[in-house]
Amino acid sequence: MFQKIKEATKNNFGFLAIAVLLFWLKTYLAYQLEFSLGVEGLYQQFLLFINPLAATVFFFGLSLYFSNTKSRHRSLVVFYFLNTALLFGNILYYREFSDFVTLKTILGSSAMMGGLSASFFQMLEWRDLLYWVDFFFIVRLYWKYRPSFATKPPVKKRTATAVLISALLIFSANLSLAEIDRPQLLTRTFDRNYIVKYLGINVYTMYDGIQTARANSVRASADGSDLAPVLDYVEQHYTEPNEALFGQAQGRNVVYIHLESMQQFLIDLELQEENGEINAVTPFLNELYHSSDSYSFSNVFHQTAQGKTSDAELLLDNSLFGLAQGSAFTQLGADNIFQAGPQIMKSHGYTNAVFHGNVGSFWNRDNTYKSMGYDYFFSSETSYNLTPENSVEYGLKDKLFFQESIQYLEQLPQPFYSKFITVSNHFPFPADEMNTVFDIPDTEDTTINGYFNTVHYADQALAEFFQYMKESGLYDNTMFVLYGDHFGISNSRNRTLAPLLDQSSVMWGDYDDAMVQRIPLIIHVPGSETGGIQDTFGGQVDILPTVLHLLGVDTSTHIQLGQDLLSSEREQIVAFRNGNVVSPDYTSIGPAVYDTKTGQMIFIDPNNPSELSNEIDHLREAAQQQLHISDQILNGDLLRFYTPSNFERVDKQAISYLDSPQRLRENLEALGFENTSLMGQNNSQSTVDLYQTDAPEFPGNQPLDTNSLLDEESE
Repeated sequence: MFQKIKEATKNNFGFLAIAVLLFWLKTYLAYQLEFSLGVEGLYQQFLLFINPLAATVFFFGLSLYFSNTKSRHRSLVVFYFLNTALLFGNILYYREFSDFVTLKTILGSSAMMGGLSASFFQMLEWRDLLYWVDFFFIVRLYWKYRPSFATKPPVKKRTATAVLISALLIFSANLSLAEIDRPQLLTRTFDRNYIVKYLGINVYTMYDGIQTARANSVRASADGSDLAPVLDYVEQHYTEPNEALFGQAQGRNVVYIHLESMQQFLIDLELQEENGEINAVTPFLNELYHSSDSYSFSNVFHQTAQGKTSDAELLLDNSLFGLAQGSAFTQLGADNIFQAGPQIMKSHGYTNAVFHGNVGSFWNRDNTYKSMGYDYFFSSETSYNLTPENSVEYGLKDKLFFQESIQYLEQLPQPFYSKFITVSNHFPFPADEMNTVFDIPDTEDTTINGYFNTVHYADQALAEFFQYMKESGLYDNTMFVLYGDHFGISNSRNRTLAPLLDQSSVMWGDYDDAMVQRIPLIIHVPGSETGGIQDTFGGQVDILPTVLHLLGVDTSTHIQLGQDLLSSEREQIVAFRNGNVVSPDYTSIGPAVYDTKTGQMIFIDPNNPSELSNEIDHLREAAQQQLHISDQILNGDLLRFYTPSNFERVDKQAISYLDSPQRLRENLEALGFENTSLMGQNNSQSTVDLYQTDAPEFPGNQPLDTNSLLDEESE
């Protein structure tokens, strides 16, 4: 066998054939081990097996155009490395995000790729050696037999072209077979898994590049006439606010708290710790969730895609979806016109600020926030003192973050519209001995073990922050909006998680993966006593109109794609960027349909239309329309052609975040007696000393009893 390999390597096409065969088999192995592509039956399995062949022959065949034989073989080694790097990059990306890398992610989303590099070693598995051993084998063959390459004549150009044509013919056959099983695969695809499953990961990458170029041309060709279908959609889907609740929080401060990687299953979850005690994972959030002053939602889902945290912010501040590919923050944020919550509330006399203990350029926030109308951005460059002891990979630890933010919060003129972005509960959920506060029995997955510890820590940080808000006097005049941004535990880990949720790992399936995408949403209005747990179905796109209506803001002239979660008129259709849809009755995941209440799969005969199949089609079409309208708005920058009533556009040139603390102080001095900040009301006396934290990095502190803080309010 080795003799045959030796002889083949010396042959003009033998080295190419060995490379094609090895990479083809490696790709198929990766399909089986790393990706959940929903392959069903022998036919789809056959398509999965053959789909790497065409692209592999094509790309490796490009090496034949080098006239010099050594250069030809050397270029083949380079092509082999690049294709392996692309495959392995997708493996790591999919392992954490259950998705494939897009061109926009590679070229534009340095934040996402930076996040991957930060947790690179955490994601590696022993089997990853399988994806590189063949490359080193190819390098070994090249190095050993390169002297013999010089004796071989160059390949004729027409022969090289014939190889590429054969690759295209193989692809055409592959596509034809795929179209039999999935008609209009390339024209109606909304799930990247389908492209990879039927045509391969390299074809998907090329397809994604074409789609990206097409999207970039949309903005250049857009004009005001493109806004007509958008306005029609918004008018048809606008829901009147709950009359009894409209304006309930009018004039109050607004504090958004961005709960990094929080999922709804954490609420009321109790686990047995290693010492045998059974304790709640999130005791403070549980109390807040069940408070009569909280509108708490049990069926709200995150709707983020590749933009993850930045997608969540886009949804929350604009009631628009993130892009299907990459992050809107990094691709469009600096240039697009937005009608975001901060700028809307500025028209009502609000000061706007964001607090984040990380660098301002992460997710391009320092540019995108200007487009959204935030007056101040307090980031690690200007406002926080980060050290190796008080920070994690993504910024300042939550307890220190809230404590250090108070010096700026107390100076904000009231009413203010603010957002706190936490980071401690972020993948890979590292074990931090100083802050290890929740010990559960070890699972086989250290990521899951660490998750419950960092979640518990984040819950304690929230309790400390709320205690300060009460002590300082800000609590009673503030509406708090707490929301999870996206999943913390990826789908690839859910089977390990299942027993901790009293579910079966064996029975866990796609339906369960969809249901754990619920995130906490708690709108806390102190003193309202009209709250309760709402079972309405919704997503992050619905939060902004809900908040604005509670603040007494008429949104009927604004372009927002969500619907008030407290309105009786809402449709309760939850759209996801991957094409899945959830409603109170049905859950559509790819071609499969489930009963949302029971999780039972529902059989729908595509060849026999019925009332049920029509209802499912309507559900899917409604979700796709909402996503399409959002894409039209963002890709075409259509909001530049429309200004709602009582709204003033952002002057980005007038906003600078280079030194937000100093600029805030200067603005307060200019206000003089009109200073409405907390410090201004306290005769310039700071309230920072009222903040108590048991963070071990903060010297001299006594541990804070965070249990039953909300009980003080009800007594």
